[in-house]
Amino acid sequence: MRAAIARAARAARFPAIAVVLAFVVGGLVVLLTGNNPFSVYKQLILGAGLDYPFHWLPGNPLGVDPDIAKFNLVATIVATTPLILAGLCVAFAFRAGLFNIGGTGQFWVGGVTAFVIADRLSGLPGPLLILLAIAGAALGGAVWGAIPGYFKAARGAHEVISTIMLNWVAVYLGQYLFGLDGPLKGPTENPISVDIPDRAKLPGIWGDVQPVHAGIFVALGAAVAFSLIFRRTAFGYDVRAVGFNPEAARAGGVRVGRIIVLAMAVSGLFAGLAGGGEVLGVNYHIASNEFAPLQIGFVGIAVALLGRNTAIGCVLAAFLFGALQSGSNQLQGAFASDLAVPLSQTVQGVIVLLVSAELIGRKLTTRRVARRPAERLPDEGQAPAAP
Repeated sequence: MRAAIARAARAARFPAIAVVLAFVVGGLVVLLTGNNPFSVYKQLILGAGLDYPFHWLPGNPLGVDPDIAKFNLVATIVATTPLILAGLCVAFAFRAGLFNIGGTGQFWVGGVTAFVIADRLSGLPGPLLILLAIAGAALGGAVWGAIPGYFKAARGAHEVISTIMLNWVAVYLGQYLFGLDGPLKGPTENPISVDIPDRAKLPGIWGDVQPVHAGIFVALGAAVAFSLIFRRTAFGYDVRAVGFNPEAARAGGVRVGRIIVLAMAVSGLFAGLAGGGEVLGVNYHIASNEFAPLQIGFVGIAVALLGRNTAIGCVLAAFLFGALQSGSNQLQGAFASDLAVPLSQTVQGVIVLLVSAELIGRKLTTRRVARRPAERLPDEGQAPAAP
């Protein structure tokens, strides 16, 4: 247990430093705008609802309004739910030595699949309908992720290029399906679908206006499954082996091409679950103009980097980014509206830069050590030099 705690502490050390430095840089940006960074960050914390637990203190010494704090914390958890799955999507591909930038396309394929199942099979009982919609979202994302995996394994096509291209295929296809002349557009004049039936909506478990829905259990369950795959299964071992050295893995009997396809499929599965959860638990419909601006796949890269490609790391990093997103939305009333959201994005960007810089430094250091010439062995009969 002590060794595990020590390893976790070492792994969390640099991400924690990166987060602190990112907030320092964000504070300097706030200071340059003529505002007090401590006041702004206080409002950011309150806007994320992180003060909610303190209302249970005897006498409520901090004067926390439990209703407002609860509303803000619910919004943070709702924003965190898809980010957990987006982070797991990128982290799983990273473990196999792959860079999945197609989370956005896989997210939307999963969301559209879940919507079609919920809408077309609305006569089924509620629990079965929800289960089928979630399974369809997972399958849709997995198929969309397996396509670039196949191109990589069979033709050597770089997954970064193919996943980016498939992002736009999914976006344009979605805009057509729900556009003015699209087959999935609702009866209104606006390019938007009908709402899914009530029996297909994920049940709310906490909150009133936009409650925390049952998708949070799907996200946390996916994190547990992610961890178990790499700790307890032969498939997870093969994925890590391919990620470390595909040629050595192939020499050891691992079918590298098959692992690449499966790893990208599982990666897309997580993103598809995120899309299905948003449709079934938050929006309940899909609008044509929602496709282009969403960049959840790229935020998932930041979550995976900060979370060190681990399950618990992705959960914690997703909560941080969810708090920044929710807090910045609430911050617009107390801070310049044109600076509130960019402040959150600035902090996120600096975190990614710092974590990436550490990873690049490690890669360069490793290569330098590997290229260092071996020490010359002493000639036969010559005593070795003293250390």
